Amino acid sequence: MTAILDIPTIPMNDLARGIARDRERLASAFARVLDSGYVVMGPNHNAFQDALAVYLGVTHVLGVASGTDALELAIKAVMPTGRTSVVTAANAGGYTSVAAKRAGYSVRYADVDPESLCVSLETLVPSLADDVGVVVVTHLYGNLTDIRDLVMYCHARGIRVVEDCAQAIGATLDGKFAGSFGDIAATSFYPTKNLGAIGDGGAIATSNDEFAARVAQLRQYGWSTKYHVEIPGGTNSRLDEMQAAFLLERLPLLSGFNTRRREIIERYRAAAESGPLRVLPALGEHHVGHLAVALTSHRADARAALLALGVQTDVHFPIPDYAQPGFGSDRQALPTTERISQEILSLPCFPELTDVEIQQVCDAIESLK
Repeated sequence: MTAILDIPTIPMNDLARGIARDRERLASAFARVLDSGYVVMGPNHNAFQDALAVYLGVTHVLGVASGTDALELAIKAVMPTGRTSVVTAANAGGYTSVAAKRAGYSVRYADVDPESLCVSLETLVPSLADDVGVVVVTHLYGNLTDIRDLVMYCHARGIRVVEDCAQAIGATLDGKFAGSFGDIAATSFYPTKNLGAIGDGGAIATSNDEFAARVAQLRQYGWSTKYHVEIPGGTNSRLDEMQAAFLLERLPLLSGFNTRRREIIERYRAAAESGPLRVLPALGEHHVGHLAVALTSHRADARAALLALGVQTDVHFPIPDYAQPGFGSDRQALPTTERISQEILSLPCFPELTDVEIQQVCDAIESLK
């Protein structure tokens, strides 16, 4: 056997490590739920909604069953009457496309900024038309992109802005949190997220009382009161009591998780200097380092070389939404989106990585030079 087979493999993620670290907290939460007798929309659910609202600096947080449900219900809650289309980025994994289609709206796509890889006002404007009622801005990879001018422009055209904060929870810009800039925000607590549950979960955040009340109805069948369906488009989407209890335990740890992610990415970025791999920076409180993302024009070769040195990689995301047959969208010419879909790759980035493992990834990156 060659020596290379003895190199330990660094995984993209290892959820067991975080569960082991938080085991005492999680076990306490589990017992608390069992002892309470509540399994849906009980005291832990309500306490988590309140705690997250305080954390984000918004008036309302409403727990739902998943991040995709959060996007769908947020879009439904804010879509202006008479509008039928959603505009979003095509490089963010298709989640908004799924949500918008489920909500009954058509979708088209805006290109993204070549540095942030997020939608900007400049890239958005060519995709707008009179039928557009909602723009969804994904704060991709943990980067709270500055959307203040974009929000003002959209509001002047009667368009509502939904923030997708699934990858950016805890990011701040000038003291405001991701999810507090647009009309409403959606987030996910899928286990790999910066604030992850031990299963599926999501939430919607807003400071608009009307939108919050509408979401509260939509997530429970469209009821006004029990068994009285008042508005169309309702569904059954609730954050269960167990997941809420787990998230309540982990919320105080989120800032530390985000700091560790930034530190990991900065070490990768420094290791990649002057080499063929460009690791995107995650410096500053506006970035929470959900993924360590790199660009290279020789992706297949780079991934093979890194794997040979024990470093797993992934691609987030390889196929633009408009090229996915299942979405039934018209093909668009979005040059930046197209290019990055061919060049992007992700490196291991989760708070439980050891310094030895991080150094192994850095050494592998440096070997690509």
